[in-house]
Amino acid sequence: MSGHGHGGGHGHGCCECDHEPAERGVEYELYRRIDIEKLQCLNESRDGDGKLVFKPWDQRTDRAKFVESDADEELLFNIPYKNIPQMSFDDTSREPEQAFRLNRDPLAELEYPTKIARFSNVQHLSIHITRNFGAESTRVYYIGLRGEYTEAHRHEVTICNYEAAANPADHKVETITPQTQFIS
Repeated sequence: MSGHGHGGGHGHGCCECDHEPAERGVEYELYRRIDIEKLQCLNESRDGDGKLVFKPWDQRTDRAKFVESDADEELLFNIPYKNIPQMSFDDTSREPEQAFRLNRDPLAELEYPTKIARFSNVQHLSIHITRNFGAESTRVYYIGLRGEYTEAHRHEVTICNYEAAANPADHKVETITPQTQFIS
């Protein structure tokens, strides 16, 4: 989930990036902002493994940490940060904010462009992986979230009264005596 994408066919994924690998890692720091204790992964074969795929950029190729689907190839991540809080598989028939056609990416170098306007002010993100490349289960080793984090500001409820037409009795004005000065 990133701001720009690179297609395959170049043999090594992200060959046209303007960024050095160390700089690119800084762009993928949103995993630090995830409330990892509230993160939920549905259909994971081992409880808690879904949390393992949100990790630093430089650990993206680490094959020791992954999540594998259980009953079928579907995985559903509920990441507390726009979709539905605590989305379930019953909710997956709804139109997604954006859908991606994923490619095999063993080196975790591919980026998928997002529709930025749909992902501004995200507080909760759900990622639904519907299928894989033909296996009975799905394994995910890394999900990188790229973007800027801003602290949420809570606004208290404000009660306002608006007048459609002013009531003259509510707006009494003292008599105004015009002060005119003449210059000769």
